[in-house]
Amino acid sequence: MEKIYSLNDLVIMKKPHACGENKWKIIRVGVDIKIKCLNCGREVMLDRLEFERKLKKVLGEENEEKKS
Repeated sequence: MEKIYSLNDLVIMKKPHACGENKWKIIRVGVDIKIKCLNCGREVMLDRLEFERKLKKVLGEENEEKKS
């Protein structure tokens, strides 16, 4: 899969977090991807393949989301 996300992008995952939110912010990009839940603040680290498999949609950067 082609890289379509970057640091500080907001993403929607296929399954929601236990707190009920499915919007996450990417806070680390490398071999692993670290994402932070926007509702409760929990941080989860996934390997890149697992992240891409569970990714549903990329919303774009946080700043762009606030402008809309």
